[in-house]
Amino acid sequence: MRGRSFTKRSLTITLALAGALATATLATAAAPTPNLNVTAMPGNEAEDAIAVNPTSPSNVVAMSTLPDVVAGLAVGVTFDGGQTWSRRVIGASGDPLGEICCDQQLAWDRFGNLWMTYLLNTSGDVLVALSTDGGLTFTKAADIATNGDQPSIAVGPNSVWVSYTRTPGKQIQAFGAPVTGLDRFGTFSAPENVPSPGNGDYGDTAVGPAGQVMVTYQNAVNGQGGTNIYTAVDPDGLRSAGFGKPTLVTHSHVGGFDFIAAQPDRSIDAEANLAYDDSGGAHTGRVYLVWTQETPNESDNTDIMLQRSDNNGATWSPAIKLNDDRTSNSQYDPSVSLDQTSGNVALSWYDTRNDLGTGGSGDTDGIPNDDFQIWATDSTNGGTTFAPNFQVSQGTSNAIDADSFFDVGDYTHAAFVSGTFWPAWSDNSNSTGDNPNGALHQFDLYTAKVSIP
Repeated sequence: MRGRSFTKRSLTITLALAGALATATLATAAAPTPNLNVTAMPGNEAEDAIAVNPTSPSNVVAMSTLPDVVAGLAVGVTFDGGQTWSRRVIGASGDPLGEICCDQQLAWDRFGNLWMTYLLNTSGDVLVALSTDGGLTFTKAADIATNGDQPSIAVGPNSVWVSYTRTPGKQIQAFGAPVTGLDRFGTFSAPENVPSPGNGDYGDTAVGPAGQVMVTYQNAVNGQGGTNIYTAVDPDGLRSAGFGKPTLVTHSHVGGFDFIAAQPDRSIDAEANLAYDDSGGAHTGRVYLVWTQETPNESDNTDIMLQRSDNNGATWSPAIKLNDDRTSNSQYDPSVSLDQTSGNVALSWYDTRNDLGTGGSGDTDGIPNDDFQIWATDSTNGGTTFAPNFQVSQGTSNAIDADSFFDVGDYTHAAFVSGTFWPAWSDNSNSTGDNPNGALHQFDLYTAKVSIP
């Protein structure tokens, strides 16, 4: 059963290329995969990033923002598939990387280079750092002088790309560099504008098998009224074509700061994420887009939606709902990752389906829809069908109890390499028994090693 078992009540989500929406029956998941506390340190860790070394899949690096300190990122590195972790803080005062505030993201290329983008407290620059020793150390690789926000990073066969929002003006921009081997890369290009119909933010980046670059973003960045989600493509990447006219993919009722019970301070956005298939398999060149919908608007009934494109975003399949719960509770902050060794795709998200406010393992406080877990699903056939949703986190967490203005932050991430899916999330359940702050206090950074053959 692909590393986990389910009851006979199963889910089938079917998406035809021109097709209809999903049909589903509720799934009951088995016990979660054992969880791993990456950081096990005092204080809050949120906005989590994770990457797996494709040249050595037991080498995993995860990191998180430290919202309650002046500067720094919590980092965990393992070379034995999570059995042991080397833990440290980078980007604190005096670090050559600068005083890192936030918005870190990771991408590991096929040569073994681990790339990171991030922001500083001391300037509006968008920076790129590189590790060539499995995440033990990082050196600054690029410092793009701009007023930047919300950077994202992605790698392709021979390049690395970053997109971000230039402020003021909310202009999406992107830059990239050629990569030819371990610690062998060229000069980063000057930032280029990504055409947009107005304000843009909360984006993501993906690089396709031919070096094409796709950027997604939402155009509404304030309030709760809703937003349009766009994609734009540079068809030849580092060559001269540049980004073309954006495509309006869909409309979400989730705005730029949409407050839900589980994120009462930080709020959520539509959080569109991308993944290109560069596996060499049957669906090479397919790109997946995941995002958050709310139905009806301001109901807190948010769902995880997925679309796909086989023509570099010129057209997109109809959206399907991936969460298979029969509640009106919240699912939010989705992450999508593709295993380039197989073409399989997996997704994870924060999920309050088990918090009906009536007690039990999914409810910590008697209040509905404010306690969360991490749930996931996967597809082994190019997104035609998806497995029943399964619970990843062993415990139940609560953002209010973290006592931080930041909640879990704006996003979380996952990695998928060689049949193993690694979601990352902020967790204060203390299900592993090693959170120095105890249960239902500050967040630690968690992950799990989920087998998806």
